[in-house]
Amino acid sequence: MKTVLDVQNLTVDFRQDGEVTHAVRGVSFNVGKGETVALVGESGSGKSVTALSTVQLLGDSATVNGSITYNGTQMIGASEHDLRRVRGNDISFIFQEPMTSLNPLHTLEKQLAESIELHQGLRGDAVRKRIIELLLKVGIRDPETRLGAYPHQLSGGQRQRVMIAIALANGPELLIADEPTTALDVTIQAQILDLLADLKDREGMSLLFITHDLTIVRKIADRVCVMKDGEIVEQGTTEDVFANPRHPYTQMLLAAESTGQPLPVPEGAEVVVQAANLKIWFPIHQGLLKRTVGYVKAVNDASLTVRAGETVGIVGESGSGKTTLALAMMRLIRSEGRIVFLGQDIQGLRDKQMRPLRSGMQIVFQDPYGSLSPRMTIEQIIAEGLGVHGVDPGRDKRDMVAEIMGEVGLDPALMDRYPHEFSGGQRQRIAIARAMILRPRLLVLDEPTSALDMTVQVQIVELLRDLQARRGLAYLFISHDLKVVRALSHKVMVMKQGDVVEAGDATAIFDAPQSDYTRALMKAAFEGEVA
Repeated sequence: MKTVLDVQNLTVDFRQDGEVTHAVRGVSFNVGKGETVALVGESGSGKSVTALSTVQLLGDSATVNGSITYNGTQMIGASEHDLRRVRGNDISFIFQEPMTSLNPLHTLEKQLAESIELHQGLRGDAVRKRIIELLLKVGIRDPETRLGAYPHQLSGGQRQRVMIAIALANGPELLIADEPTTALDVTIQAQILDLLADLKDREGMSLLFITHDLTIVRKIADRVCVMKDGEIVEQGTTEDVFANPRHPYTQMLLAAESTGQPLPVPEGAEVVVQAANLKIWFPIHQGLLKRTVGYVKAVNDASLTVRAGETVGIVGESGSGKTTLALAMMRLIRSEGRIVFLGQDIQGLRDKQMRPLRSGMQIVFQDPYGSLSPRMTIEQIIAEGLGVHGVDPGRDKRDMVAEIMGEVGLDPALMDRYPHEFSGGQRQRIAIARAMILRPRLLVLDEPTSALDMTVQVQIVELLRDLQARRGLAYLFISHDLKVVRALSHKVMVMKQGDVVEAGDATAIFDAPQSDYTRALMKAAFEGEVA
């Protein structure tokens, strides 16, 4: 097999403020013609740095040594002119988050045209014809009607398809995909993986696939390189590595899956929150007088009950109404229907009347990077709600912060540090501590594990189980990761385009889903484990 990319003894160091960080150390691997090689490891293992090194995209603070050859041509030390010819032409990239990779101010046509005009010299109708051909190739329906659209007008899956179209625009020989499915729903993830496999076969491309999700690797890769602390600790065929992992780190990654079941709900548990016939429609206004011409029907007739010590998982694809439903139950957005919190009907309460109840209902968001203020210390972040809600005014705030940090598995000695000094998993623990210090009865968990490595996911699931058991918490758990939902939830509600398509006991829904949509979700998540 012809070798397309050959990396030998690669080392990458970053120098900043006199300090040196050894990001990659002695990495060697190759990618053959038409082959898919996966770089696997947790955040900070050096996967993305290794990939960016292939065409020297690391910036001035990086020192790169070793050898990287593309079709026999040395990339380290190559001139900017030679590198520019390879980048986006022979070697293309797909990145994790298409919303930040695509320019929000430019139409799809303009963004696709840029690469084609730069590398192929096409103009006018020839460019438009090529763009339509690419969008059809990646599964965008009616591409002619999409050319004038902006990124925010597309779903997450559609945006990722556009990113793939841009990467394919110049017929690359090597496609480097850096966590391209991490932020996507399970069904969309399956579609994107199938699309990449199909394109690879049809176009004869080689694929370097970077991920922390070993489930994906099993589906798509021919060979696997496992990275830890900047080094490759194990590599081999996918079949061999999965069947007989030799390195303890690989064994740990393969074992890192949220399993088990939640503890039973206590007999006669109090109903914490109940919603009946909830409807959330957003009016569409047009014209000078802003007349209502229609509605976005976010949620239609949803009803659910959550008891103390119980978790209700809400699942469905992006845009199905999961988060909207949870926000309405917390009275953060308007809705029609009945909402009862701890025996009190809260639907008609004014903001001032709701304020005393707010400490009893808290939320933990998906992104532990974006939900914590970078200018506040951990103590300030966790204690902020105490001043607002007046919880235990006689106690020392610092003592309370130390106590809750210990409860969520953080060292209280770190409370004077800032969020950037913590890992993703630690930041999510900080977000949980911020909610828990107010002693809530209801905790809304909005995709709290989707941005985390698999091993950290397992830790957060165990923490949430433990907190629920000790405090009798009611959880509304929103996620597209059905394995985590299965490990945490007593009941499950499946939503699609604002409608509840199925709801009931978690075991019954996972073992015997009734609707076609639920079966499709299960198939995508569990690879045929569920009929």
